[in-house]
Amino acid sequence: MNLKPSHRAVAASLTLVLAAVLSACTSSEASTENPNYTTEPSDTFPVTVEHQFGETTVEAEPQRVVVVGLTEQDILLELGVTPVATTEWYGEQPYAVWPWAVDLLGDAEPEVLSTTDGFEYEKIASLRPDLIVGTNAGLEQETYDKLSEIAPTVASVEGSEPFFSSWQEQTRVVAAAVGRSAEGEDLIDGVETAYAEAAAAHPEFAGLTATFSQGAAWEGNLWVYPEGLNTDFLTDLGFTITPGLEEHAPEEGVQAQISAENTGLLEADVVVFATEEPDAIDGLLDFGTLSTLPAVEENRAIYTDGELAGAIYFLTPLSQKHVLEELLPRLESAVAGEAPRSTEG
Repeated sequence: MNLKPSHRAVAASLTLVLAAVLSACTSSEASTENPNYTTEPSDTFPVTVEHQFGETTVEAEPQRVVVVGLTEQDILLELGVTPVATTEWYGEQPYAVWPWAVDLLGDAEPEVLSTTDGFEYEKIASLRPDLIVGTNAGLEQETYDKLSEIAPTVASVEGSEPFFSSWQEQTRVVAAAVGRSAEGEDLIDGVETAYAEAAAAHPEFAGLTATFSQGAAWEGNLWVYPEGLNTDFLTDLGFTITPGLEEHAPEEGVQAQISAENTGLLEADVVVFATEEPDAIDGLLDFGTLSTLPAVEENRAIYTDGELAGAIYFLTPLSQKHVLEELLPRLESAVAGEAPRSTEG
């Protein structure tokens, strides 16, 4: 590893700790069959997966998959692969699995990791993983190298933005790593087809402008999504994302930060606010001049509930199906100027 001098002692210490933890686990323990799998691999192992840090070879079907990213449990569960550990992002859902994926989790009880103080390397090692999935973990070379010392690790694809990687490419990487490439393509095709059919059924959406914003100001700004940054759920339905927002992003690949005096920039034919509870609406509309935004006054603004907001943020095939089911009727109402000022839709 090419580490800064201040990191070398930490890395050396970590290596010794990981070696001690791993040596305490017998090979038979590490290869115990996962009783919660619901499918069989369709690829032939070993498989080699390409990602932003090179290639990872997985010698045999992984049985103890640890998710260090924020959302990859959705992909694994839909592929019939139950992880032994997930990572808590937000929402404090049981086992970090949101309602749209609970049925797929079944009776499994994965360990829940935290990234509050960085990756829990020792805890991860103690779980005896034979695959670590981090396509949505914001991995850097150093963290990838440390995780790879524990088990084969896959990251996102070359050129991807941290935490905003293409959901299609994430699905392909994860599916390939667990030997279910064809099934991964089926997941992608299913979502893309569903959106295409919805767009065809709603030609009135085509060409209308839309803005997607977080549902509350943070540190004096409202965080709003420029085109291409988690906005496919709107553009795939025919909407055009409000232009100019990218000019207010502090750097490429992050949300625009809109101050109170610039809230007029959100105006569009439809505005989607990712509110998470009913009480959040009044606080949101008190920010800047949002309450007098034409889209707000003319009932063309949507206020999501917490589950729909989470599904939009998760950006997985499974969550996107939930988004389409829950958001589509709200979009119909907003385009007609009949959207309620409520998280109930």
